[in-house]
Amino acid sequence: MEDMSKIIVFKLKEQEYGLSISDILSIERVMQITQIPQVPHFVKGVVNLRGDIIPIIDLKERLSIGETTHTGDTRILIVEKNNAKMGLLVDSATDVMDLDSSIIEPGPDMINDVNDIYIKGVAKLDEKLILLLDIHNVLAEEEIHAVNAATV
Repeated sequence: MEDMSKIIVFKLKEQEYGLSISDILSIERVMQITQIPQVPHFVKGVVNLRGDIIPIIDLKERLSIGETTHTGDTRILIVEKNNAKMGLLVDSATDVMDLDSSIIEPGPDMINDVNDIYIKGVAKLDEKLILLLDIHNVLAEEEIHAVNAATV
């Protein structure tokens, strides 16, 4: 039997990325983001999501590939790491798909200016590549603590 995994596909600039569906709690439309002082530059602020205060991270800024401009397609991917919820701001969330592990290859050292520590692998689909993010490396432990301390 083939080893399949389900991912959420989203865009940053024109590149498609994927995160395991098990890493994502929900996908939300952009709402009012309240800025907070003294946080890393990629933390845009916080939102009140159904009674939870969630820090919002601009994933483009975190990966050093630009800054997200809010459009009607912009989404927030709600994830949890070390019992802390956070939102990842992305240009759009485009698809849910099943991936056969046989089409996933390890990523090279640098892909589209994104450091390889953030990339779990690359899925080759027909004429396009989907970069599979490692959510556990996107934020270092000390950054999570800094974000949580500033949002309490």
